[in-house]
Amino acid sequence: MRYRDAGVDIDAANQLKKTIGRLARSTFTPGVVSEVGLFGSLFQLKGWRDPLLVASCDGVGTKLTVARICGCHDTVGTDIVNHCVNDILTLGARPLFFLDYLAGSRLEPALVANVVRGLARACRAHGCALVGGETALMPGWYQGDEFDLVGFILGAVERKRVVDASRIAPGDVLIGLPSNGLHTNGYSLARKVLFERAGLKMDARVKGLRRPLGKELLRPHRSYFSAVYPLLGSLKALAHITGGGFYENLGRLLPSECSCVIHRRSWRPGELFQLIARLGDVPSHEMYRTFNMGIGMVLFCAPGRKARLLASLRGARVIGKVVRGTFGVAVV
Repeated sequence: MRYRDAGVDIDAANQLKKTIGRLARSTFTPGVVSEVGLFGSLFQLKGWRDPLLVASCDGVGTKLTVARICGCHDTVGTDIVNHCVNDILTLGARPLFFLDYLAGSRLEPALVANVVRGLARACRAHGCALVGGETALMPGWYQGDEFDLVGFILGAVERKRVVDASRIAPGDVLIGLPSNGLHTNGYSLARKVLFERAGLKMDARVKGLRRPLGKELLRPHRSYFSAVYPLLGSLKALAHITGGGFYENLGRLLPSECSCVIHRRSWRPGELFQLIARLGDVPSHEMYRTFNMGIGMVLFCAPGRKARLLASLRGARVIGKVVRGTFGVAVV
């Protein structure tokens, strides 16, 4: 027997790596000093005085199931890059380079190429080099055409520019920035409600949604980097509203004796969120701890900074405030 008899074709994998290499090189920045295909990647920090490195890792989750059923894989790569960029942005970091991990029982070349095109497109948009990664063939572990996608990012921030949430104080204002749908969280609940319980199909046209249901679910995770990075000096903290919704992601930033109140009526969640809540009879508290509900990032600022931020950020709105207390996060 040969390796390919067990489901792993080394020759096909090597050919696929050449395609990935071409896409990765299109993202290279001056800091990249090694070629694609080595056992590691070399990167040189240039133009920094006292940098701190900021790293993060995340996955696309079961949004991949929607992508697989719809046969659309060119957005999930963008999803994971934008998600990771937002995560390190909360500390004030600018992205430097990115790595990905793509694994499945069998990885069709066209599928992988589309995923990596999405990765490369998002990396180029952020001046972030896609320096490498791993493509793992694991027959017998993943079933059928299932696959997983994980991203790893490394960025940098000058020590004196780190966003320090310990400065949050009672009276501070919370400004919400609109999301682009579900982003990359809550898809297990969304699929359970929409497809298993309600019996909807990916191509269903639902009143209030501008696109077929599958395309609504695949809308890319929005990146807030270009809009927010120039304004970091006006902010006390940033929360990326991902897994855990408002309760976990805001609560982790609050200093002792500080809590925050979110006013639900300050914005209207998109129709997709309303559809999930209605068809699944999902309690309000569960919705706000699972989904972003139409607000993908929350900015903390002093009251005197509010006007400038609202004028500078498209779609921004005041959604709450910081108060003295120990109850954490209240959505009222």
